Amino acid sequence: MPIATKSAQQIIEELNITDETEGLEAKSISGSDLGNSVFETICAMCNEPGLEGGTILLGVSKDDGLFPLYSATGILDADKISTDVASGCTSLFNIPVRVDIKTETISGQNVVRIDVPEMPKHQKPVYIKKYGLPRGAYRRIGSTDIKCTEEDLAAFYQNKAHDTYDYLTVEEADLDDLDPRAIELYRKARREVNPHAEELNWSDNDLLLALGALRNVSGSLKVTTTGLIVFGKGATIRRIFPSLRVDYVRVPGTTWMSDPSAQFESTDMRGSIMTLISRVIAAIVDDLPKSLKIENEKSGQRQEIPAIPLRVIREAVVNALMHRSYQPSQPVQVIRYANRIVIKNPGYSLKSQERFSDPGSLIRNPHIAEVLHETRFAETKGSGIRVMQQKMSENGLSPPTFISDRDNDEFEAIFLFHHFMNEQDWKWLSAFKGMDLTDDQKRALIFVREVGAIDNASYRNLTQVDTMASSRSLRRLRSLDLLEDRGSGARTHYVAGPALLAELNMDAPPHVDELSMDAKGHDIFFDLPQALKVRVKNAQLSKRADPEKTRDLIVSLCKWQPLSAAELSDLLQKTQSYVSQKFLAPMVSEGVLRYQYPEMIQHPQQKYVA
Repeated sequence: MPIATKSAQQIIEELNITDETEGLEAKSISGSDLGNSVFETICAMCNEPGLEGGTILLGVSKDDGLFPLYSATGILDADKISTDVASGCTSLFNIPVRVDIKTETISGQNVVRIDVPEMPKHQKPVYIKKYGLPRGAYRRIGSTDIKCTEEDLAAFYQNKAHDTYDYLTVEEADLDDLDPRAIELYRKARREVNPHAEELNWSDNDLLLALGALRNVSGSLKVTTTGLIVFGKGATIRRIFPSLRVDYVRVPGTTWMSDPSAQFESTDMRGSIMTLISRVIAAIVDDLPKSLKIENEKSGQRQEIPAIPLRVIREAVVNALMHRSYQPSQPVQVIRYANRIVIKNPGYSLKSQERFSDPGSLIRNPHIAEVLHETRFAETKGSGIRVMQQKMSENGLSPPTFISDRDNDEFEAIFLFHHFMNEQDWKWLSAFKGMDLTDDQKRALIFVREVGAIDNASYRNLTQVDTMASSRSLRRLRSLDLLEDRGSGARTHYVAGPALLAELNMDAPPHVDELSMDAKGHDIFFDLPQALKVRVKNAQLSKRADPEKTRDLIVSLCKWQPLSAAELSDLLQKTQSYVSQKFLAPMVSEGVLRYQYPEMIQHPQQKYVA
């Protein structure tokens, strides 16, 4: 049943199943002052593409019990609050927002319900006037209201008179910097799709103008970012976009640099997209584990089958090059571990992670995307993630994990080689046969066994169910003592509970709060090598931290052993938020540091490795 047709009581019951979601928010109002957060949430729900708006309940609180539940706690003056919401929606935003406001009574308590519409594309972004852009605009990411970035705004403005980054002219380039071979590759690929396409008869310049690879500026043809990235000569691309490359890194073992002395192979691939895609795909496929399939039993002919389907690799590579942000000076990375392939590209997903599987997409580089769609490098718009999930599932492999990290401006796709429910897995799961678990719930237990924790997003990636079904399954696993929940709201995650720990023969993982307490309780300084002790002590005694020296020190510390944000902040004697925002997030974004648990960024025991 859609939320719009549900009563406030039914919505509270849903909150107790799913917690707050993209389209559902609960706020307790203690007095008669609304504050800013209500209008920030309204703004976010108006803006979020494809969300179709959302519902806010005022006068609903979450208790602090063992199993926290939402309940109606009421509002003292519901009429005044309703009037203030309506007035604010008319006057605070750059355009009036028409919300539907109702007061419902639950167990004698007045609850104000606000149904927020998604605004039409031509009216986005909605923003709070007094703050302006981008500061006053918000998006709804998960259950959180996030301030819009410049890239978010660019996505909103794509249908208006604003140029996207891939359509800006490159002053340092001219027509001689375009590679005729790349243009011919486009023509060949387009001819295979549609041999009668009208544009095949056009001159190169007319064709490139139509594709957005050239622009006519005051009677002169100028090369655009699309022109250089898709059709540019290698030497020119290297000169103007030195980090426009794909690094293929082969790491021994299953963790990034777990042994600092270990050697790893790295190959960088450069060139225009038209020449680069096939090279990257070939490099990955050539290095994948393969199984043998007998094509003809009589002749004994055999076919090698890659561990990950070719279609999945192709989609992942094309998505990384098509949707990446070309503004940061960072390459795309393909990291080959012993048990998985990780593909990272700069630029978080403009589409909310909650709706990765939904059709349609927000496109960062529309001109580059159109070239790839026309040549069938990229399939139907918005279907890439669904295709990868489907093909992995059809081949008995665990579904891929996708992580969009706005803080580090990065997108990551993780593909495991092993079959998720192999014979050993089924034997291990037999210990739980009396609990009547579904196959999806069994997969979740294996994920926790392998990774150490799981959250709602990870469960949905594994099982391809919706948020409510995911929440129900995780809560059932918690009720069976197989999992324990930690954190709250958007940071809620689950770790092994007593029943699962008994089968894993391990101690209970520490609570999130206990992690920071442990980091402060044990002075890790005394475990440091003497040279590092001196550098740390000098940093502690300095009144003002030198950014470069601090970065170098963090790298040295994380080479010594993986360290958490709490441990690093304790050593540097700075607040954890300062260390995370000033150093750790940028260093991860630049590839200087890596997560110890890349499969789950919000892992409760996450640490950083140089």
